[in-house]
Amino acid sequence: MLYAKTCTLVCLILVGTVSILSQTTARYPVDKTVIKDFENRAKAYVTLRDRVKKETPVVKKDATPAEVEAYKDTLQKAIQAARATAQQGDIFTPEATAFVKTRIKTGLAGFEKSEIRASVLEADTKGVPIKVNAIYPESKELVQMSPTLLLSLPQLPQDLRYRFIGRSLAIMDRDSSLIIDYMREALP
Repeated sequence: MLYAKTCTLVCLILVGTVSILSQTTARYPVDKTVIKDFENRAKAYVTLRDRVKKETPVVKKDATPAEVEAYKDTLQKAIQAARATAQQGDIFTPEATAFVKTRIKTGLAGFEKSEIRASVLEADTKGVPIKVNAIYPESKELVQMSPTLLLSLPQLPQDLRYRFIGRSLAIMDRDSSLIIDYMREALP
């Protein structure tokens, strides 16, 4: 009996994943344009960040924890200064926001949607500032993204990550822990 339930669950997950994979390829030219613009904006941030990183003194391989922390702090401040005029919507344009919200809404199967919603809303993210260039506090939980959901969203460069903060969806820089952009009410 347990074997049959497990097989049924695995089949449902596979069907959901195949459904998501079939949706990941944009069906309409507008979708392709929105995805391309989103990906180009994310890559432009990484290019800027890499330029700033090259100008920041490197941390030695045998650095102390205090030196590593000082490097991270210096890098964060340098990126924030380079992006002083950055604002919400620089990457999540209105078109990209609508596209991503639709993907989240249609991309999650019933039980998975409720599981993700529960884990996101139970996570300790209260007090995390949801604003561009804000530092995500190390003391707060990082909510991992569902692989199924990730497959349905536009690709991010390797150094960036999607993260839920409450019902908002943020793009974070993995190295600097900075929130690059965000959209509110992403999770239905």
